[in-house]
Amino acid sequence: MINKVLDGVRQLKSRSKFPKFSEQLLINQGRLLSQTFASKTSIENLTEVEWKVFSQWGEDGILDWIIHQLPGIPEVFIEFGVENYREANTRYLLQARNWKGMVIDGSADHIADIKQQDLAWRFWLTPINAFITAENINQLIENAGFGGEIGLLSIDIDGNDYWVWEKISIANPVVVVVEYNAVFGNKHAISTPYDPAFVRNKAHFSNQYFGASLPAFNFLAHKKGYQFLGTNHSGVNAFYIRNDHSEKLLSKIKNIVSFPSRFSDERLDSGELGFTRGVKRQQLINHLPVVNVQSAEIMPLKQLEPLYSPAWED
Repeated sequence: MINKVLDGVRQLKSRSKFPKFSEQLLINQGRLLSQTFASKTSIENLTEVEWKVFSQWGEDGILDWIIHQLPGIPEVFIEFGVENYREANTRYLLQARNWKGMVIDGSADHIADIKQQDLAWRFWLTPINAFITAENINQLIENAGFGGEIGLLSIDIDGNDYWVWEKISIANPVVVVVEYNAVFGNKHAISTPYDPAFVRNKAHFSNQYFGASLPAFNFLAHKKGYQFLGTNHSGVNAFYIRNDHSEKLLSKIKNIVSFPSRFSDERLDSGELGFTRGVKRQQLINHLPVVNVQSAEIMPLKQLEPLYSPAWED
């Protein structure tokens, strides 16, 4: 019911002659949801606190709840892969909680759009146009003045996500949210091999070949000193908490669970939207190489079958 109300406000916003007013209505709805959910001292899993204002799948609510349990952390974020920032994981934090942060996107047009929004002067937002690689990410963060202790890092570049997070050393986030590729399954710690020029829709027309599996990110998180908190219900983003803050969260989440994705963002060779769903999406990219991030062995995805546990075979 609550998300239906938010969806109604979004529709109002899209038709309104007063977009700032309708956006404020949306933010106020988010604040009401925050009051309802943020004070929960025990939840079944992260999906219990999902709601969305500017995020795509309910990350606003999850992040709001997590941050509410962590008073005193730096109110600073870094997010990359934001497009024009109208749909993002950190925009609610910026506008409702007055956090400051930097966002990075590879499109100059997207960054120009962000700079023309009133966010550019109403809030402490630093938009950067850059194609992110493992080689340049630390310099980009340092040059923008966002190194050191930060509250949140959000990664969604549809490509070298694993390799970029692995290289980040200039910033020390308390919370990390990263998009995983559910098509790669939940049994193997695998990623696309590193290619600094990787572009998702050029790597394979289907758009299903990108990023890394959830076990790969769990492996990296453990290596970097983070605990896994779970995923959102749509099977898109995984959430992590740094070890020195982990007890504040883990004691309040009864079950740490992960979910496969059921949506379809597949593209046909013609460029039109396809509708292959679930485990069948694997067949589209079976011939392509993946790397085991624990052993560094490279093999075709098909060689690793089965990719999915029974819970993910849907």
